[in-house]
Amino acid sequence: MLKFIKNLFGREKKDSIQTRPLVENIQTAPLTEEQLQVVSIPTVSMSPPHFLVGCGQSVGRQREHNEDALFSLSAVLADGNNEIPFGLFVVADGMGGYEYGEVASSVAAKAVVETILSKIYLPHISVDGESSGESLQEVMEIAVAKAQQSVTRRAPGGGTTLTAALVIGEQVTITHVGDSRAYFIFPDGRMQLITQDHSLVRRLVELGQITEQEASVHPNRNVLYRALGQAEPFRPDIQSLPMPHPGYLMICSDGLWGVVPEAEIFQIIASARNPSVACKNLVDAANLAGGPDNISVVLVQYF
Repeated sequence: MLKFIKNLFGREKKDSIQTRPLVENIQTAPLTEEQLQVVSIPTVSMSPPHFLVGCGQSVGRQREHNEDALFSLSAVLADGNNEIPFGLFVVADGMGGYEYGEVASSVAAKAVVETILSKIYLPHISVDGESSGESLQEVMEIAVAKAQQSVTRRAPGGGTTLTAALVIGEQVTITHVGDSRAYFIFPDGRMQLITQDHSLVRRLVELGQITEQEASVHPNRNVLYRALGQAEPFRPDIQSLPMPHPGYLMICSDGLWGVVPEAEIFQIIASARNPSVACKNLVDAANLAGGPDNISVVLVQYF
């Protein structure tokens, strides 16, 4: 099994696979020493290593239907020789109204999960340990292609964002389309955005035509130029990175990140006794701030 995992990580990516570096232009400021004493995350090592995971979801306070979908799976196989934790986490935010949006997000999430589990997880735990022959990045691209096919077939006229994180050991591979987000959250208060919004407003910010403050209230801030379900061909963003340790991986829809300030998100996470409580409190905070959209969040801590 260990050889199988090493083969997945070590195989060279084909030229057709595109990876993106970290998005470094959005970070919160470090906390003061006094603040760090209150909210610092202790470094703890567990045997076998595993993930503590929380998730939360709400329709919000201004929507009648939930068009978000999320998936969370974590597992560990410790057999005396290998201790390799496995995690798969997905958030999809549907678009197109009732039926179209919720179907699009649901089938997209299911297609990605089915592909990754069949090509990565099941071989990972099988007696033979035979892989499908693709690298992790290639599997992620195949998964997104199948999700695109499922959306166009099952929800014509609809669309969805998709942010999926595959974590094996201390490495996370992320595939991303749209404006749901993935963050690394560090004990010193930094929230590092590791995905790039595929929105027209974010593109205007990158071009220097509007400011971050103007983007937050722009009337077209939810208009995407890349999403599952669109007719134009696209490539998902795919990248592999080391998992924060100590720290967290957070995936969420814009019903959270577009409503609750990053500094408050960090304070909620750092003050919660575990990721499940943190996710509940994050959803509550988004609803207290008006709950203008569906809210989905997955929070992963590596031990």
